[in-house]
Amino acid sequence: MLLEALPEAERRALTPFLSHTEIKQQQVLFDVGDEVAKIYFPTDAVVSLVVPLSTGEIVESAMVGRDGVVGAGAALNGRVSLNRAIAQIGGECLACSLEPLKAALKSLPRIQSMLGAHEQALFAQAQQSAACNATHVIESRLARWLLRATDLRGSDELPLTQQYIAEMLGVRRTSVTVVARTLQEAGMIRYTRGHIKILDMTALQETACECYETVKLTYGSLLHPSNQ
Repeated sequence: MLLEALPEAERRALTPFLSHTEIKQQQVLFDVGDEVAKIYFPTDAVVSLVVPLSTGEIVESAMVGRDGVVGAGAALNGRVSLNRAIAQIGGECLACSLEPLKAALKSLPRIQSMLGAHEQALFAQAQQSAACNATHVIESRLARWLLRATDLRGSDELPLTQQYIAEMLGVRRTSVTVVARTLQEAGMIRYTRGHIKILDMTALQETACECYETVKLTYGSLLHPSNQ
């Protein structure tokens, strides 16, 4: 979890502002233009940051899980949300009210630095997603997306529908159905209605495009530089 990278003293200082919160699948934490009242540190939930279009369609720009924080820009003088944050997979988060946190940041430089680094990593992920959607085939993109979701959930079982995945990838549901069947026949995943289990992580990594490793390395270099 992202908070575990903080020095113990700052982690203890932040503890009074945190509360355990459970978010439900498909729950909207905040929408485009909303003032953000809380930020969220997922523990086993996964949150999609999406861009809604006038047609009613949405496309995912980034996803956040146990290695990240949702809404950190608001703590760094951002006024309103620039995207919609929706729970891709429900679960536990540590929630932190914004105003007390902003006041505390003045005396907690490592936390402020961590939030800034995370926003950089999030921006890099959004850029990578844009490039991926424009250039890579659906099979590689789906493999990349499933691997990222698995990392963020901390589990090889994902309670997700093909319709939801199609929306996040910006493709037709029938396209996801065809590719998911191919991955299943190859023994990489097992899919039942609303549930995906990763069976062969290595093969899935070989199928994924370069974007999976790029995003993973970017997060590591920005948020855990001492581990590089």
